[in-house]
Amino acid sequence: MAVAEARRTAPAPGRDDAVLRKLSTLDRFLPLWIAIAMVVGLGLGSLVPSLDAGLDRLRVGTVSLPIALGLLLMMYPVLAKVRYEELGHRRADGVSDRLFFGTSLFLSWVIGPLFMFTLAWLFLADQPEYRTGVIIVGLARCIAMVLIWNDLARGDRDRAAILVVFNAVFQVAAYSLLGYFYLTVLPGWLGLDTQGFEVGIWEVARTVLIFLGIPLAAGFFTRRIALQRRGPEWYETRFLPRIGPITLYGLLFTIVLLFAIQGDTITSEPLDVARIALPLFVYFAGMWVAGFVIGKLSGLPYAQTASLAFTVASNDFELAIAVAVGVFGVTSGQALAGVVGPLIEVPVLVALVYVALWARRFWRDRDVARPLSVDHAEA
Repeated sequence: MAVAEARRTAPAPGRDDAVLRKLSTLDRFLPLWIAIAMVVGLGLGSLVPSLDAGLDRLRVGTVSLPIALGLLLMMYPVLAKVRYEELGHRRADGVSDRLFFGTSLFLSWVIGPLFMFTLAWLFLADQPEYRTGVIIVGLARCIAMVLIWNDLARGDRDRAAILVVFNAVFQVAAYSLLGYFYLTVLPGWLGLDTQGFEVGIWEVARTVLIFLGIPLAAGFFTRRIALQRRGPEWYETRFLPRIGPITLYGLLFTIVLLFAIQGDTITSEPLDVARIALPLFVYFAGMWVAGFVIGKLSGLPYAQTASLAFTVASNDFELAIAVAVGVFGVTSGQALAGVVGPLIEVPVLVALVYVALWARRFWRDRDVARPLSVDHAEA
């Protein structure tokens, strides 16, 4: 999720314990807001049993219109934040772009989905809906929220921004192909019993085009027109802070409705959320460790190593929720797994920011001062 940038300088040595204080209140307590939205949703479902039927009447295909609105609101500010103009424009600094970008894209688009696929089948082989939802989370590559973790860990802002732009655009074409491959083709090759949960490529592509393509186009043209007419300072310091919180409101609104509809399933099987959380936790931590270790062994400076680790470990959970809801419906286990994604990702990556700052001492370039931009306006 994107945030309007507030310019700050890098913290002095010994001040890494202030990481959480650099996050806005919305960002810092995001897991708490999600947990509260879950509880509110469960309570609303119990108090208003007819809510499910009411939402069902406002449905097009498998998606209710209120939830579709929440999903689109969730995506637009994120994609209005992405700096599309930075793609292909970066000053040379002596670090191998081929090594950095090649490693990042290989880990993100090849190893990451395969790793999540493996974890999903190991931990949720008997739960096809949750398994599918977890795989969907693994296919959605990082976009703007990774910039928060990257900045807090003193990573390479320019390279992280370029990866965010590439992932946002590339997912429009790649996500549906990967979804079809990992949910239908690969299980068939391996002889795995999908229990009927096979997905057509058009089902995923249609959802991606709606919930990523529309806000991506809106975000791109909003940014381009606003920068031309009002300039970057107004856009970054005035416009983005105003629309930024809409992402959080859209996310919480969607979660409330999803948990209101799925209340009976969740309360009757309380351990399901824990089972979904386990492979997600292993995935986020495992991908980060892989990126960090590979960066160190490859001889990358600390800033590029941190950026590599956080970009390969972060996921676009807004898109994952949209795809799960759009393809399988709001009452599906896939939708529940998508919602659990940010509940696990956010605290894990915040903790890994501390790990990265601690590990910085093992790099010779650790004391080099650099500007640190910290986002405050949007969760």
